[in-house]
Amino acid sequence: MLNFIGVHECKADDKGRIMFPAPLRRQLQGIIDQGFVVKRSVFDRCLELFPMSEWNKEMDRINKLNRFVKKNNDFIRMFMAGVKVLELDGNGRFLIAKDLMTFAGLQKEVVLVASGTRIEIWDKEKYETAVNDPATDFGALAEEVMGSMPYDTSTE
Repeated sequence: MLNFIGVHECKADDKGRIMFPAPLRRQLQGIIDQGFVVKRSVFDRCLELFPMSEWNKEMDRINKLNRFVKKNNDFIRMFMAGVKVLELDGNGRFLIAKDLMTFAGLQKEVVLVASGTRIEIWDKEKYETAVNDPATDFGALAEEVMGSMPYDTSTE
């Protein structure tokens, strides 16, 4: 299973191309040539970049939904809105489509954020605002989300 690490500041050129950071390329060795899928985030004004292998796992879950249930169908339509396949060009860059750039409010300064099996793509200013939100007490959030999970100290 992939588990990306790192926060990487990048620049988008006038066409929306972003250089894929070398540390992330190294983490993707062996699967980078399979390509990627980029989509709108469900909860934030950012994008999510999935390696194709992880996207296929995500779609396996989505495809189990019964399409004859209207809310499932509505969810799938909204989840898939703006989804694009992308690949790195010969210079190690990827192109973000204009509609996705607009959705995420991406400007010249961009941040690629490791988020488990996906990479979030944020406008730098929006990212800084999100992670430094004074209304969010991170300690309380951590306790609420992680505090009831069993803590496994085994090193298997």
